[in-house]
Amino acid sequence: MNTKIPTHCWRRLAVLFAALSIPMMAAAQNCVLCYTQAGGSGPRMIQALRSGIVILVIPPMMICIGITWMAYKKRNEFNDDSAVEPLEPDVKP
Repeated sequence: MNTKIPTHCWRRLAVLFAALSIPMMAAAQNCVLCYTQAGGSGPRMIQALRSGIVILVIPPMMICIGITWMAYKKRNEFNDDSAVEPLEPDVKP
């Protein structure tokens, strides 16, 4: 009985491992200078930073909600059988 694993399986495992390890590497890349600068600033700067983050989050969130709402509203437009006119049979005299 041959228990050798094919090469395409090894490639798939390597791609899976790379895809799972990339977010870990990205999360480890914190900017120490930015962190210390924000931590050492006053409360007004921290509040401005929080407000900026909220301002940058709201437009993409609203766009996604709008697209989802439109897709939900139009979901059955092409599946509605009542909108389709029945075909008349070709009757030749």
